[in-house]
Amino acid sequence: MLKRGLIIASKDLKLSVGGGQGLTQAVLLGLLLIFVFSLSRPAGQLVEAQAASAIFWLASCFGLVLVFNTLFSMEESNEARLGLLSSPVPLHAVWFGKGLAGFGLLLCSQLVFLPATIVFLGQDLKGSFAFFAITVLAADWGLVSLGALLGAISQGQAARESLLSVILFPLLLPILLGAIQLMTSAFSGVEALDQSSWLGIILSSSALFSGAGLILFPFVYSGEQ
Repeated sequence: MLKRGLIIASKDLKLSVGGGQGLTQAVLLGLLLIFVFSLSRPAGQLVEAQAASAIFWLASCFGLVLVFNTLFSMEESNEARLGLLSSPVPLHAVWFGKGLAGFGLLLCSQLVFLPATIVFLGQDLKGSFAFFAITVLAADWGLVSLGALLGAISQGQAARESLLSVILFPLLLPILLGAIQLMTSAFSGVEALDQSSWLGIILSSSALFSGAGLILFPFVYSGEQ
């Protein structure tokens, strides 16, 4: 499964980056959100660390929706999904490959969002960079695990194009709350209360979404939805 998943992820990354799909749209939308929110602060005043953290993760979530809509629509537009279904590739490998590609694209987007948040929202990393990186990677794991599952649900019918964003955001609330709290402490330099508990919530939610993806994805992607 891992080898075939890596092949699918490599294919999706080449198409997304080479064709300017998904990644470019996600980066542009995220930068636009960060810039628009920066205009709301009075001249000479800084955005609070918690608000800046929320804006960063809001940009990441909207980018996630665009990324997975693009990753799954590539097969739908070319009717390549039937080819994957009839091939000997296990459907778990498709979920893993889509998730891995989405993880890479989301992380690339955030590498742009972070400097933009620092510059436009007047922030600075005052806390531990190692803990900040662990927080981002753990939260991204949960985001892409659920995004890879719901991305398959949202494809196939034009009336359900917005389904991904409608379902995704409420389910991601535990991860987003924890990520915002921990990123706030990284920006402010003040250690958050129950820091390890917030990280535990992120990791447990991410593991739960991964298990749900492994179990449900074959039924969703094969059309039993």
